[in-house]
Amino acid sequence: MKDKIKNYDDVTLYGLSPEKMEKLLLAQNELTFIWTNREGHGMGVTMSYIWRKGRIWCTATEQRARMKALARDPRCSVVISSAGVDDDLSQSITFKGHAILHKDQETRDWFYPDFARHANSPAPTPEAFVAFLDTEARVIIEVVPEKTISFDGGVMRDTTREALAAS
Repeated sequence: MKDKIKNYDDVTLYGLSPEKMEKLLLAQNELTFIWTNREGHGMGVTMSYIWRKGRIWCTATEQRARMKALARDPRCSVVISSAGVDDDLSQSITFKGHAILHKDQETRDWFYPDFARHANSPAPTPEAFVAFLDTEARVIIEVVPEKTISFDGGVMRDTTREALAAS
């Protein structure tokens, strides 16, 4: 790869391997969730999430603006970074996809306990967190990835060092 690297014009060379992507998705528990409002403006909020079944799973109550927007148009994006997970390397994953909104009991039964064990909970126990989450107004968001963009700062760093040493 070092023979091809002369500048940073093509950063597609610095994507995460599937193994590193899976590791980051399981280690991190926070993302930026992005949707489009009625006027066409992109909006985003930070949310806790879990990565299960090849999908992003998170939750919010139905009165939130993002829930109304997703009911209107399920297209969304999420951005996950290594911030707070690995201080040494900058890694990120962006998924473009669509949201499926769940209120069924079967999804609630597996999601809330799993989410409570892995999210940053202010409650003293996972069970107490589930009790606060499991309300009639709450909706579970399943983000189905359609396109992925990833970045591995470690690969960029190592490739840059090799290219500079060879010049």
